Amino acid sequence: MRVRVEGDSMLPALAPGDWLLVRRSATVHPGDVVVARLPGDPERLIVKRAQWHGADGWWLESDNQRASGRRDSWDFGPVHDIVGRVVLRYWPLLRR
Repeated sequence: MRVRVEGDSMLPALAPGDWLLVRRSATVHPGDVVVARLPGDPERLIVKRAQWHGADGWWLESDNQRASGRRDSWDFGPVHDIVGRVVLRYWPLLRR
């Protein structure tokens, strides 16, 4: 599946407007960038870094903890609903 990044929470790794290729149901390891359903609003997807997996699910964090409006496991706890693992940022081809 394809996903477009919005917001600054994953800077510097991912910027707003980046397009990602996501492999659904892929095995996730700590350090992987993943797409998950936002707890409390399952229609919205979030792009975060998987930090560790516990009994309650994956702990997901933003790379940029100072981003305005950032939401991650520090706000909503562990996440069960991981959609997939990011395998490629394919657009833009080059970033300044």
